[in-house]
Amino acid sequence: MMGTRVDQDGAASDSVAQEHFGQRIAGLRTRLNAALQGKGAVVEHVLTALLAQGHILLEDLPGLGKTTLARALASAIGGRFARLQCTPDLLPNDITGFNVFNQKLREFEFMPGPVFADVLLADEINRATPRAQSALLEAMAERQVTVDNERHPLSAGFFVIATQNPIEHHGTHPLPEAQLDRFAIRLSVGYPAPEDEQRLLAAAVREGTFPTERKVPALQAGELQEMQAIVAGLAVAPALQRYLVELATVTRSAARFAHGLSPRALLMWQRLAQARAFLEQRAFVTPDDVQAVAGPLLNVRVAIHRGGEAELVQDVLSKVAVPTDLPSRDERI
Repeated sequence: MMGTRVDQDGAASDSVAQEHFGQRIAGLRTRLNAALQGKGAVVEHVLTALLAQGHILLEDLPGLGKTTLARALASAIGGRFARLQCTPDLLPNDITGFNVFNQKLREFEFMPGPVFADVLLADEINRATPRAQSALLEAMAERQVTVDNERHPLSAGFFVIATQNPIEHHGTHPLPEAQLDRFAIRLSVGYPAPEDEQRLLAAAVREGTFPTERKVPALQAGELQEMQAIVAGLAVAPALQRYLVELATVTRSAARFAHGLSPRALLMWQRLAQARAFLEQRAFVTPDDVQAVAGPLLNVRVAIHRGGEAELVQDVLSKVAVPTDLPSRDERI
């Protein structure tokens, strides 16, 4: 009887947790879809990267809602938002912060830069000089910055959304491969559908200005970190890990690729697949999860012509057989 009661209690606990996280994810989806209407696929990829503790590179034309998306995300998770406008005269200390001498205390005091936020929008990152771009490397990879040999930790949920204009190259500095590899995925928002633009115009008239953000977060304090920890521990079968390695090997050997996926990129691919499984309220990863996140992950790491992303992703996936020797499961979070 005791064993039965423990099993029942455990099942009830899992059911409560599933309902709790399902509500939280639904709340995040609602907030982001309201901010970026008609772009459900983009919202799903943003949530996937957030739960995977990755960073996003948004490559698109100005005025398509990239800043709105970043602000809405910060508001939804209850985090602090900061915007960094990248320009040729931007200095590393403008990003990380600097020490100033406090006359009253007679000692140096650290003044934090915009990276000390929960969601950082690095707007037009390719307009910053390589020296300024490199200041983001440690922050994005280690979630800390070093100023005057002193380390300063960043927010536990530090999340970067960087943007760049794909058609304006005058006066820009292409991101080096080392920095590109710090981004989990690359996305393009694209123009909204006519009906979505009409709803946007109607909302602007109704509210008297651009649609405003709701101030009440969709998540409670610490819930994002709790979900990220669960994502990191979701089960990945050895057959699926072998599948991931074989996919990465294809990118390293094909002549079409200037360079293949690094082990760090492969780890991020697995984490993104885990995050996608979490969004589907599953406690394990499937081949569909691996394939669903392949496009945005490959786009940021391989040299391809714009517009050929879908063809390239399909080419990679078609070269490796999908594993069939997977454990039979029906677990839910």
